[in-house]
Amino acid sequence: MTALGVVFRPQLPPERLRAVARGADAAGLEELWLWEDCFLEGGVSTAAAALAWTERVRVGIGLLPVPLRNVAVTAMEAASLERMFPGRSMLTVGHGVQDWMGQVGARAESPLTLLREYLLALRALLAGERLSTEGRYVRLDDVALDWPPAAPVPVLAGVTGPRSLRLSGEAADGTLLTMNNSADAVRRARRILDEGREAAGRLGDPHRVVVYLLAATGPDAQARLHAELAAEGLADVPGVGVAGDADAVAKAVQEFAEAGADTVVLQPTADEPDPEGFVRFAADQVRPLLA
Repeated sequence: MTALGVVFRPQLPPERLRAVARGADAAGLEELWLWEDCFLEGGVSTAAAALAWTERVRVGIGLLPVPLRNVAVTAMEAASLERMFPGRSMLTVGHGVQDWMGQVGARAESPLTLLREYLLALRALLAGERLSTEGRYVRLDDVALDWPPAAPVPVLAGVTGPRSLRLSGEAADGTLLTMNNSADAVRRARRILDEGREAAGRLGDPHRVVVYLLAATGPDAQARLHAELAAEGLADVPGVGVAGDADAVAKAVQEFAEAGADTVVLQPTADEPDPEGFVRFAADQVRPLLA
């Protein structure tokens, strides 16, 4: 069965997270996803708080921009979350928005090379390995975690273009796709991921695909959805986003599942008037309709 989640958008102030996280937990929602968008909210701090406030819901960070953090720091953070909240934290890393990386003086000349080196090093450290490497960007000298997780932590890559998708298939444990994708685009991404997995001899390994789906419900749902798609330059892209009742949203989720999504995460519009209500809508009305 495809897992269902909801995004807590960082356009909401951090102090709103507690109510949304507890609401997701109480409603039985499977996953809550958080963003680290510059310059809104930190991914690790919000994930740790959400995990501490809840008992069951899995909390994903989607995503941490790799130019901003030394890979050893990310490994320490991920290992700490896993040891404190076993099996409930999910980690995604990615290139980051290049303009934002430029604003903070962290833009890499080759984002693809950085992400490859980072993924390989991060997965090795989280697997408990002692690592020395001298890459173009990632340089470690006899580094190992003193408190590694009891089991390797799956690392997802948040990627878009074909080369990055292929890299994710080769070097990550899963892939996060943004709301810019239609079901057909997810299907194409799955094929590219499998090409990368085959090239790396990893076709037998599980590879989880998580997809954001922009969704709106309520009397003004269509207007809010259209406004956000227009702002993102996606108003004329077919199959992106869904507005309507639980039946309409569940149908869109099912289409993404059939296209290859293992998890579909409903992304409310930035102006969603009732974030807590949106969580209840997903858990109480949409989830029962999914096969």
